[in-house]
Amino acid sequence: MQRRAVLGLAAGLALGLSACSASSGARQPGFTVSPGQLQQALARRFPRRYPLGGGLIEINVQTPQLRLLPEQNRLGTELMLDAGGPALGRSYDGTLDMDFALRYEASDRSIRAHGLHVNSLHLDDLPPNASQRLNAYAPALAERLLGEVVLHQLSAQELALPETMGLEPRITVTPKGLLISFVNKPIAPQ
Repeated sequence: MQRRAVLGLAAGLALGLSACSASSGARQPGFTVSPGQLQQALARRFPRRYPLGGGLIEINVQTPQLRLLPEQNRLGTELMLDAGGPALGRSYDGTLDMDFALRYEASDRSIRAHGLHVNSLHLDDLPPNASQRLNAYAPALAERLLGEVVLHQLSAQELALPETMGLEPRITVTPKGLLISFVNKPIAPQ
């Protein structure tokens, strides 16, 4: 008897959710992760130091400042850094600007950065030949800095009901943060 009640409740919820998503203008069930929450998660992983080129260049990176790019469904960031080492001769201050997409990783219920794109790397007063050398490392540096970095972790409670209904998270960047909504899981080929 209890099992029928639970199954009936789950079926009712599924029908209610699908009716809500089918009606025009209706919001899908979900929640928003604020820019502050994202920034806080990122701040736990910085500042960091990265040797490049077998120790020829060393990059020190401060906590990135995130920005929302809802029109591209991406996040952007500008990282304050200083670069030095034998290849550069002295230390230079600068910025690395990049943007990235987000993906959900089911194994640890995390939202991760991926698909990094370097927009610019600028170091103050860096000579042109050293700038060319450093720019050659920019994509590798970006990958080391933010490649697959965890920006948010969903709790088991947040996923309990959606998972029992065969739903998975979908991440959408909005002006207010990340909208985590739930959509049907793709059917596995047999």
